Amino acid sequence: MSMDQQGNLAIRKIVIVGGGTAGWMTAAPLALRLGKACEIVLVESPEIGTVGVGEATLPTIAYYNRALGLDPADFARKTKATFKLGIEFKDWGHLGNRFFHGFGDFGPAIENRSPYIYWLRLAREFKDMPSYENWSVATAMARANRFMEPYGDQPAVTNAFSYAYHFDAGLYAAYLRDYAVQRGVTRIEGMITAVEQHPETGFITGVRLRDGSLVEGDLFIDCSGFRGLLIEGVYQAGYDDWSAMLPCNSAQAVPCERVEPLTPYTRSTAQSAGWTWRIPLQHRTGNGHVYCNGFTSDEEASRVLLAGLDGRALDTPRQLRFTTGRRRKSWIKNCVAIGLSSGFLEPLESTSINIIENSVGWLLQHFPDRSFQPALADEFNRLVSRRYEFVRDFIVMHYKITRRDDSEFWRYCAAMPVPDTLQHQIELFRETGRVAIYDPEGFLVSSHISIMAGLGITPKAYDPLIGLMDLQALRTHFDRVRDTIARAVQAMPEHGAYVRQLSGVPAAPPLAA
Repeated sequence: MSMDQQGNLAIRKIVIVGGGTAGWMTAAPLALRLGKACEIVLVESPEIGTVGVGEATLPTIAYYNRALGLDPADFARKTKATFKLGIEFKDWGHLGNRFFHGFGDFGPAIENRSPYIYWLRLAREFKDMPSYENWSVATAMARANRFMEPYGDQPAVTNAFSYAYHFDAGLYAAYLRDYAVQRGVTRIEGMITAVEQHPETGFITGVRLRDGSLVEGDLFIDCSGFRGLLIEGVYQAGYDDWSAMLPCNSAQAVPCERVEPLTPYTRSTAQSAGWTWRIPLQHRTGNGHVYCNGFTSDEEASRVLLAGLDGRALDTPRQLRFTTGRRRKSWIKNCVAIGLSSGFLEPLESTSINIIENSVGWLLQHFPDRSFQPALADEFNRLVSRRYEFVRDFIVMHYKITRRDDSEFWRYCAAMPVPDTLQHQIELFRETGRVAIYDPEGFLVSSHISIMAGLGITPKAYDPLIGLMDLQALRTHFDRVRDTIARAVQAMPEHGAYVRQLSGVPAAPPLAA
C-alpha cells in the first residue's frame, strides 16, 4: 500500500457511544490530537444514567489534565476538586490496623533503589527505628493535613511525592464535554435503538436513534457502561468473571455534608463483608460501601454506610450491582470499548479512571485507518488485558494478605486461590523484602511495599549487600531525611487553605466531636 493509498483510507468520522466520564475523557484528547482532520460525534441519552461514583484518582490524572492544557485553578473550581496524596487504610490488616498508601517513595532513592530495603536492614539493627512511613513525604503531608505542589527548586527530599485529585465525576465529565465541544466534537442527544452493520464484513456502519436518524461513522468507541452496547451487544466479546477472587458484587453510594478539616487523602475502612470509602470534595464528601451480598444484606450494608458518615446525608444510598472482570477483547473490527464497557474492578485503589487514561492513550498510539489492520487490535487488546490483570492482582493482594478472620467474608478471602503471579509477589516480599514489578506503567515498588508491609508482612530477610554498608552512617542519613521531611511539611500550608486559595471555596463547619 502506498502512502497516498493509506491517506485515502484515513478515518473520517468517529462515533463515541455514551458520555459520562469515559465518553468525554475519550472525546477530549481525540479532539485535541485529531483536530479538524476527523469528525467526532458523541451520542448520549439523559435517560441512561452514569455510574458517577469514581471520584478518586491516581497521580496520572495530573498528567492527563496537563496534556489537555487544563488550567489547574479553573479545573479545581469547576469540578470541586481537592488534592489526594494517597489512601488511608483502616481495619484492613486486622481490627485496629491503620496504614497509609502514600503516592511516591519513602524519601529519595538510594543507589537507584527504594529506601525501604535500607530501612529494613536498619530496623533489624536499631530497635528504636521508627516506622518506614515516617520517610514517605506524601504520608507525612497527609497526616498533617498539609499540601503544596512539588516544585523543581525544592530539595529532592521534599519533592519525593506525587499527588492526584478527588473530584465530582459528573462535573468532570461536563468540564471535559465543554472542552471537547469547543474543539469541534458534536454532541447528539438521543437513545440508540439499533446498530447497523455491513452485511459482508460485520463492521458497524451506524447507530440508529429513536427519532429514526442514523449516525454513521468509520470508528465506533463503546463508552456505554456495563452493558457494552456495541462490544457485547453486537460482537459478543465475552467476559472473564473474576468474582471468585474479588467477591464483592454490590455497592451503595451516598454524599454527605462536607466537614473540616478538608483531608488530602481517600479513606478505606474494612467492614465485615467489604469496605467503605470516604472521599472529601469541596462541596460535599463522597461515601460508599463496596460489599458482597452473599455475605451481608443490602439493608445491613446501608446501615453500616450511613452509620459511618461524618456529616448529614444529602441523599438516600444509591444501589449498584457489578461483576468484577474484563471483556475478553476490547477491540473487535471497528469497535473499541473504553471504560466500564471494557471491564470493571472495584475502586479500592482508584484505578477506573486510570484505565480509561491508559486505553485512550493506547488507542492513539495504535490509531487505525479504515483498513483496520488486525495487528493493531491485537496489540491494543494485549495491553488492555494485561493492565486489567495487573490491577486485579494488586487489588486482590489487599484481601489475601489480611489477618482478619472475624467474619465469613474474610475467612473466604484468606482461603481463596489467587493467581500464581500474585502468590509469587507475596512470597518474594515475605522471604526477601524485594518486589517484582510486572507492570512498569502501573503501581510502583513503593505502592506494593505500602500495602504488603501495611497489612502486616515483615520480610524474613534483607538484601545481604546492605549489610556491607556503614550502618551508623546510613542511620544518620535516614534521621536527617526524616527531620528534613518533618520540617518541610510543617512549613507547608494547610490543605483546605491551599484549595481555598486555588479555587475560592469557603470553609465548612468543623467536624463535630
